[in-house]
Amino acid sequence: MNSVKGLWPGLISLLLLTLLWALGTGRYPVSFAAVLQILADTLTGNTDEIMYSRSAQNVVLYVRLPRALIAGLAGAGLAVSGAALQGIFRNPLVGPQIIGVSSGAALGGALAILLFSSLLLTISFAFIGGLLAIMLVFLLGLKRHGSPLLMLILAGVIINAFFAALISLITYFADPNNTLQSIVFWLMGSFASASWPKLWLLLPVVTITTSIIFALRFRINVLSLGEENALALGLPVNTTRWVTLLCVTLTVSATVAISGTIGWVGLIVPHVARLLAGHDHRRLLPVSAATGAVYLMAVDTIARSISNAEIPLSVITALIGAPVFALLLHLLNRKVDDL
Repeated sequence: MNSVKGLWPGLISLLLLTLLWALGTGRYPVSFAAVLQILADTLTGNTDEIMYSRSAQNVVLYVRLPRALIAGLAGAGLAVSGAALQGIFRNPLVGPQIIGVSSGAALGGALAILLFSSLLLTISFAFIGGLLAIMLVFLLGLKRHGSPLLMLILAGVIINAFFAALISLITYFADPNNTLQSIVFWLMGSFASASWPKLWLLLPVVTITTSIIFALRFRINVLSLGEENALALGLPVNTTRWVTLLCVTLTVSATVAISGTIGWVGLIVPHVARLLAGHDHRRLLPVSAATGAVYLMAVDTIARSISNAEIPLSVITALIGAPVFALLLHLLNRKVDDL
């Protein structure tokens, strides 16, 4: 516990430095000192001795700050969701994308974009799609007297493939001069449309759901020991599992509705947090949140700064996540062989 407490100053410092870097980096660069003064003047209401341009102030406050905060919030929510799923499924290779939640939310959101133009309806459809996906995974992968982890992953693969086909069907029927471009760009993931209203929409969802998951941290610890042990200790297994899944589904759905599909965050970041904080979810969940926020803010900054055209987030997260996932599979296979 003491080592984890000593870790927090470094994590908080890294989070703040990443935020400042995100605010100053881009095709319109703003110096570190100017970013600090803009933030300080905004907090204090100071309007005297301004040493920066109005253009820099507008870029920092109205373009990059809401975008960076949404990216950090989404990264924290996805990372906590991934850590919780890995705990209740007792499988370190499970994440929102692997078990179909992301694809279900993407399907619902794409359908809402095709039929409507309301952000609230997009979030609602994304949530319904994510919930439908997780219910189908449970129906396909769970048996009465156990939960074969391989079957759950295979069920997630099946649901992902089926929903991907439905998404392709939606894009086929979409108007190529109007909604098609919106759906395709949205599915690849981006915070380009970030704004303060979207931040205020995402903030309560992620805050409430991650708080509920954190409140269940002890139950997730017990459930990660095995369903039989949890039942022997009197833990309401089904209730804990479904409450966690509903929170994860709502978090992922809200994130997908705001930014589109962003893969690998909920799968990879919890492993990094586990190396830093251990397997106890009382420490793992908050460390995952901080690590996920840093990671996605950094990825978003790279995506919009590395070239003249903004790179979709899913491209960068896949380029990072796929090799890391392959390494995890290799390490797990070596561990099994050693046994």
